[in-house]
Amino acid sequence: MFRDADISRIGEGLIAATLPRADWTHAAHVAAAAHIIAARPDLDAERDMPAIIRRYNLATGGVNSDSAGYHHSITLASLAAVRAGLALAPAAPLAVQVNALLAGLLGDKHWPEHFWTRDVLFSVAARRGWVAPDKAALPFTVRAGMA
Repeated sequence: MFRDADISRIGEGLIAATLPRADWTHAAHVAAAAHIIAARPDLDAERDMPAIIRRYNLATGGVNSDSAGYHHSITLASLAAVRAGLALAPAAPLAVQVNALLAGLLGDKHWPEHFWTRDVLFSVAARRGWVAPDKAALPFTVRAGMA
């Protein structure tokens, strides 16, 4: 269960590329997206998240390649899912919202596989740019962002 302070620490740690790599879990991805969307009006999540994640990956010893690191389709879909979830209870504390998201579909780190086949989801095209789901339509609207 996240507290508001946890979400802020994760989000700001991601932005500054100082979040310990061990803390960059699936749940932390959701928390960071929520923080950037809800608490950082100076950032446009769809525009800025690609560079933020790529920079973070490199700063913590990761890579951004055709098979690892930043994944554009998953990022945009995740941002759309978080944005839709936050809209359900906009007055609730961010921790309550994030914990609710993690208790639902987004709590499963394999949630994109409900919408994409593995071959399409893990293709170079989907990692490098937006590729629409080929298995089922997403229940939320994805905003285009820069690759």
